[in-house]
Order: sequence, then C-alpha cells, then structure tokens
Amino acid sequence: MTADIDKTAEPQDTPPAGPEAIKAVPVRHYGRYISAVIAIALLVAIIYAFGQGKINWNAVPDYFFDHRIIKGVGQTMLLTVLSMVIGIVGGILLAVMRLSKNPVTSSIAWFYIWFFRGTPVLVQLFVWFNLGLVFEYINLGPIYKNYWSDFMTPLLTALLGLGLNEAAYMAEICRAGLLSVDEGQTEASHALGMSHGKTLRRIVIPQAMRVIVPPTGNEVINMLKTTSLVSAVQFYELLRYAQDIGQTSGAPVEMLFLAAAWYLILTSVLSVGQYYIERYYARGSSRSLPDTPFQKIRANMLSLASWRR
Repeated sequence: MTADIDKTAEPQDTPPAGPEAIKAVPVRHYGRYISAVIAIALLVAIIYAFGQGKINWNAVPDYFFDHRIIKGVGQTMLLTVLSMVIGIVGGILLAVMRLSKNPVTSSIAWFYIWFFRGTPVLVQLFVWFNLGLVFEYINLGPIYKNYWSDFMTPLLTALLGLGLNEAAYMAEICRAGLLSVDEGQTEASHALGMSHGKTLRRIVIPQAMRVIVPPTGNEVINMLKTTSLVSAVQFYELLRYAQDIGQTSGAPVEMLFLAAAWYLILTSVLSVGQYYIERYYARGSSRSLPDTPFQKIRANMLSLASWRR
C-alpha cells in the first residue's frame, strides 16, 4: 500500500533578494565654486580698472616683436644659461668642498657661501664693475694685459655678478641633495673598490638629482628674472631695450608691461620644462608618476562633466 502524498506541504523557500545597489552621490564642494566666482569677479574688476586707465595699450602689440625686443629676449636667455652653468658648476664644487673632511677646504667653502649669500646681487654687480679703483689693470703676464675698465665689460660683469652669486645658493642645494643619499650606499661602493670620485658620479649624484632638480628649476626661473638687474651695469637685455624704446616712443609704462609679458612667457616655458624634468627623475621614487598638465586638464573636465549630471 502506497503512502498518501501530503498535498498540504509548503513549497521550498526562494533565496532572498540581494541588497539594493548603492547609488553614490559625489560630495558637492560649494565653497570651491563660491571662491572661484569671487576670484573671477576680482580678476574682471582688475582688468576693467587697467582698461579704463590712461595707458596706451596699442603700443604693446606694436613693439611686442620689435627687433630690439627680440634681441633683448635672446640676450636675457643667453645670460640666464651662462650664469646658471657657472652657478651649477661652482655650486657642485663648493658642495663637495663643504662636505670635505679637510677643515681648510670646508672653511673656504663656508666663507664663500656666507659672503655671497649675505650681500645683494646688485651690490655685487656694482663692485665688479668698479673694481678698477682697486686694480688699475689686469696683468696675466704674456697671456693677457689690459686696463681693468677695458677688461671688465658689461657682459663679463653680469656673468661674474650673477654666476658667482648663484654658485653660493646652488652649493647649498647640491649639499642637501648629496646628504639625502644614505651613507650605507657610499660605504658599500667603497667596499667594492670604487674610488670616491667614481662613487659620486655613479652612485650618489644620480640619486641626489631627485632632490637637486626641483629647487634648481626654481633657481633657473629666478635667474631669468634677476637678469633684469644687469641693466644697471650697462648690459643690454630685455628690460634695458624696453626702457630705451619707452623713452623714444613716449610710452615708458607700456614698455614695462611689454617686458613683463615677455618675462611671463619665458618663465612659463621654463616651468613646463622643469615639470617634465622633475617627472623624469621621479620614476624610481614613486610608484605612479604625477599627471602631466594635459592629463590634469582632462581629469578636471571629466569631473566637471560628471558634476553637471
């Protein structure tokens, strides 16, 4: 006899439904947008004030690509590069001397850095230009002999004044970079039979570049602007040419704005180059490289588009 089927038995339970998907809502940074509106309003007000001032703005584009201005830009860049070469080479030598165990060598480097960092660049330029009061002529024997006033040209005065002063600052930057490298690596390289000079070239300096490059880029940009001081020693560069054009054209203030625009263009180009150089030397120290300017712009555009949605 077969057993009766229990028709009242309940059906099997169905699996519970999964949790509802969470809809993420981005945080609204209203303070950012308010501050941005205020900043834009202030910028518009400043532009309007300058636009209503008694300034002949038409003179700026008329002389922007004048051959004298272009020559001044070239002289400014040349002086910047040569002065930085002198400063970087001198800074490396002074940094090595400062870290030397020889007390005489380290004391000389310390005194040099103390003196040139403690006196203004403009004063140093005037001193170099007027050293003829102390040395009537320069005598290098059969190699060269001439009066100091003829020997110390405006270009040489500018190079010595800017380059030697920059060497004092680069010495501290290079010293900080060298000290950032662990001493154990130097000891290990010496244990392998490497000389001190080879250790610096192969081990220490390549790793120190990550610390040296960022402030050096800032020094290059600062040097570009500091070259405007050499107009005081009769060297013709961007500012000096702009001042001369302003005196002859009757637009001295307008030519200062023109020079400022050129300085902004040049420093912007140098800033972009500095960014990519820093990004290159950051490859071994960070897992992910920082975004390029174009990648940052693209990310900001995407975030703005998502906010509008």
